[in-house]
Amino acid sequence: MPGIRTYRAPWFSLLAAWGLLGMSFTCLGQDERPNVPKLEVENSEAETEAEMQAYREVIEQADVDFAMLPIRGGSFLMGSPEDEDDREEDEGPQREVHVDPFWMAETEITWDVYDVWASDLDIFRRKVLKLESSPRDAWADQFQISQPTKPYTDMTFGMGKRGYPAICMTQHAARTFCKWLSAKTGRYYRLPTEAEWEYACRAGTQTAYSFGDDPDLLEDYAWYFDNTDEGYEKVRRKKPNPWGLYDMHGNVAEWVLDQHDEAGYELIMDEQDNPLAIPATLYPRTVRGGGWDQFPEDCRSAARQGSHEDWKKQDPQEPKSIWYLTDALHVGFRVVRPLREPSAAEKERKWEKSEPVQVERVGVKADIRT
Repeated sequence: MPGIRTYRAPWFSLLAAWGLLGMSFTCLGQDERPNVPKLEVENSEAETEAEMQAYREVIEQADVDFAMLPIRGGSFLMGSPEDEDDREEDEGPQREVHVDPFWMAETEITWDVYDVWASDLDIFRRKVLKLESSPRDAWADQFQISQPTKPYTDMTFGMGKRGYPAICMTQHAARTFCKWLSAKTGRYYRLPTEAEWEYACRAGTQTAYSFGDDPDLLEDYAWYFDNTDEGYEKVRRKKPNPWGLYDMHGNVAEWVLDQHDEAGYELIMDEQDNPLAIPATLYPRTVRGGGWDQFPEDCRSAARQGSHEDWKKQDPQEPKSIWYLTDALHVGFRVVRPLREPSAAEKERKWEKSEPVQVERVGVKADIRT
C-alpha cells in the first residue's frame, strides 16, 4: 500500500472466541438531540470562535474525563510538496483548503474513556451504586448496550491499559463511540476529517513535522519504531505540538472520517471548504499520524495510510467483526467537536454518511482458531 509501511506487527494467539454474537443492531443514525439539557461542564460552551476555551469533558457515572482544546479556523496547504523527503504519491496534489473552528481532544482517546462505552461501565456503575440516570442516558444507551459485542481476546495484547491509547477498533466502532459520546454529554462529537487532522497536526507549520524537517528531533515528540519495541506508550509523555496537542506524531495512528484514495486527493479536489471524502467502500479508510511500530517518515504531518482487510487477519469470526481489528495494534483515534453543530440533514448528507452500512449479524457462530 502506498503512503506508510508497517513493520513488526506481532502474531498473537487468540483466546477462545465467543459463541453467539447476541442481539442485532444496525448502524444507528445521529438524529437531532432530544430536548434534554447538556451536561454542564465549565468553559465548554461558546457562541463565537473568540469565546472558545479549553475544557475537560466529563463522562458521567464513570469518574473519567479528558481535555478538549480549541482549534481556530483557518486555511492551510494540505498535503506535502513534491520535494519533501520520503513523500508518497497519495499525499497530493498539495492545495489550500479551509476548515472551520473546532475543539480537538488533547490526546488520543484512552482505554479509560473508551471502555466506559465498550464495556458498559457507566451502566454497571449506575446499577451497582443505585445512581440516578441522567436525562441523556436513555438516548446514549442505544449506542452502547451490546455495542460492540464482547471481544474474543485482550485487545490491548498485553501492552498496557490505564492511561494508554485505545486500539484495534474499526472506523465503525470509533464512529459509534462518537455517537454515544454525543448523547452522553449533549455535545456533538465525531472523528476529524483528514483536513482538520492535518491542520491541527501542522499547527501553523509547513514543514514535514510540526517541529521542523529534521527527523532526528522526532524522539522528543513521538513514540515510533526507533524508540519503542514493547508497544504503544501512555499518552502525553512526549512534547506537544505548537497548539498543545500530544502524540499527533506516532504512538498510535488515528482514524479520520475520509475514504483513502491511492491517487491522492482526487475525491476532494473540488472542495476547498471543510473537504471530506465520504466513505463509499469499506476499504480503504484513512488513518493519520503513524504508530509505534512505524518509521519516522510515516509520522510526518502529511503521511497517510489506508486500512486493509489484513487488519482483521486473526479475527476468528465468520463473517469478520464489525467492531475489532485484531491486526491493527497501531491504530486508535481522537475526537473533535465543531463549534457549529451541523443540522440533522447535514449529518445525514455528509458527516454521518458511510457506506456500506455496518450491521451485526444474528446467530453467527464464531470460527475458533488458535
